[in-house]
Amino acid sequence: MASAPAAEAEVEWMERRAYARVGLLGNPSDVYGGRALSFTIADFSATVRLRPSPDLRILPHPHHDLVAFPSLPHLVNRLQSEGYYGGVRLLMAICKVFYNHCIQNNISLKDENFTLSYDTNIPRQAGLSGSSAIVCAALSCLLDFYDVRHLIKVEIRPNLILDAEKELGIVAGLQDRVAQVYGGLVYMDFSKEHMDKLGHGIYTPLNVDLLPPLYLIYAENPSDSGKVHSTVKQRWLDGDEFIISSMKEVAQLALDGHNALLQKNYTELARLMNRNFDLRRQMFGDDVLGSVNIKMVEVARSVGASSKFTGSGGAVVALCPDGDAQVELLNKACQEAGFVVQQIKVAPSVLTEDELTSLLVNQ
Repeated sequence: MASAPAAEAEVEWMERRAYARVGLLGNPSDVYGGRALSFTIADFSATVRLRPSPDLRILPHPHHDLVAFPSLPHLVNRLQSEGYYGGVRLLMAICKVFYNHCIQNNISLKDENFTLSYDTNIPRQAGLSGSSAIVCAALSCLLDFYDVRHLIKVEIRPNLILDAEKELGIVAGLQDRVAQVYGGLVYMDFSKEHMDKLGHGIYTPLNVDLLPPLYLIYAENPSDSGKVHSTVKQRWLDGDEFIISSMKEVAQLALDGHNALLQKNYTELARLMNRNFDLRRQMFGDDVLGSVNIKMVEVARSVGASSKFTGSGGAVVALCPDGDAQVELLNKACQEAGFVVQQIKVAPSVLTEDELTSLLVNQ
């Protein structure tokens, strides 16, 4: 008779993946009832694995959840560079939010336990939504382990992911989570009318072939990523006319970008990307954005490429409207500035045929 550990080893792991995302246009208006155009990247992802087990266990990652160090200076250096938080807290939070959602919506769950583990190659502090990718992949595991994927609407899943992150004090909007739940290229409308009526925005998957060649720029060892705190949200709540009008314009850029993509008007897309960053800079200021982040944008623009943050900073997405010669100049400029640059491979939609069909029915 096999021992308990041996029996567990024989059980197959279920594995689910969620990809890093790039905010192409409209961010950060998703937090302010705006619109967004985002896509996921195939090269960077988080994976979560689940298998049945006698007890419910969350396994720490051997690198991201270190609890053993060679010395006290090593521990301090690690905390200064990586911070206090790994991925275990993310897995715990989505388990709690998922369970509560099922209880509140009379979704019955089988009385079985599981073990969760995770891995990720998404660069840290690069504005590519690494944390929400872990949560998204974990939610996908839970949906399939409990066989409730058909009972929790695709449109609602980003809310659950965001709720899990809010449990941990992470301040964010729905854009990243929508992009990662859907995969591929998605146009999103978060207008108050939709959010109040439906409890979610209107999310439209688009053909990834509409996108031109795009390039990701980031620093391998991020530093001076900008101050965490910004006054923009409070100013918006206080009715600051400049912030409100600027945020409306940022939201309009996503709508205009959606139309530009449908027409494959990449010159217009380049203009909109530059305007998106310029508006962010005017609203948030250089101290919040951070000197390294601004330099990445400026390096791209120095060769005539359009560029903007992929998220709130840490990485930049660039478009070279003048073609291959401009791409060579971009590569050279980034190399000289000490930044990593690579062509983006867009991840396809991760939705099943049934899920895509449900979206069409619900719209």
